[in-house]
Amino acid sequence: MLGPGDDAAIVATPDGRVVATVDVLVDGVHFRTDWATGEQIGRRAALAAMADVAAMGAAPTALLVGLSAPPGTPTELVMAIGRGLNEEAVRAGAGVVGGDLTRSEVLTVAVTVLGDLRGAEPVRRSGARAGDVVAVAVLSRGFRSPAAAVGAYRVPEPPLAAGIVAASSGATAMIDVSDGLLADLGHIAVSSGVAIEVVTARLPLNPRLVEVASALGRDHLQWALTGGDDHALAATFPHGAVLPPGWTAIGAVRTGSGVTVDGAPWDQPAGWDHFG
Repeated sequence: MLGPGDDAAIVATPDGRVVATVDVLVDGVHFRTDWATGEQIGRRAALAAMADVAAMGAAPTALLVGLSAPPGTPTELVMAIGRGLNEEAVRAGAGVVGGDLTRSEVLTVAVTVLGDLRGAEPVRRSGARAGDVVAVAVLSRGFRSPAAAVGAYRVPEPPLAAGIVAASSGATAMIDVSDGLLADLGHIAVSSGVAIEVVTARLPLNPRLVEVASALGRDHLQWALTGGDDHALAATFPHGAVLPPGWTAIGAVRTGSGVTVDGAPWDQPAGWDHFG
């Protein structure tokens, strides 16, 4: 209802409830200015934050951006970040309604997203039950070359609309995959008091990911299981439910605790740990 220009924005909330989240991206941790353009940094910041709203089954409606930067930061870089943020917000049916700018030693972008449940109930991490199906939603990205994998890191493609579809299809729990599939499924397991079993043969793997891992002498399955920054969505659905389009079953919910892979405990790091 009222965007940038005043001390605060005014946003309508027809549902009467507001889904709110914040994501902080730091230069050298979440992005690198020598790897990505300002537009790519802005797009990545918006998408990463909006994925959390999608994981609740809500639609993003408004973004608030806090940007802190060293005094020598080129003005064009800041403007480009703003353009990238606005581009993805508009694409998702939302808008950048305000924010703040200040000086710091490290370029940092903090994005707060407000979302609308549109009368539906939120999908939390705590609803998974034994017998549920574990599934993931990813956008099929047609990588033509291994180098395109770098582009997927610069600007991820979270399936934002799939969150709303999952909620309306009866998803019992949901989360966005930011720190690693196993790590984030672990959050659902803990919150729901259940065990989660992942079957690697069912994981949707892009052939380019396999090629890049092979070229670097790395294990592509470890990347798929523990690599972060995908911002795909993972959810659980009742046993026997028909999964909505775009969702792939990768495992099951069991009684117990923790996350297993192909029936065995995972004895390696399950994902990214900021303070590890």
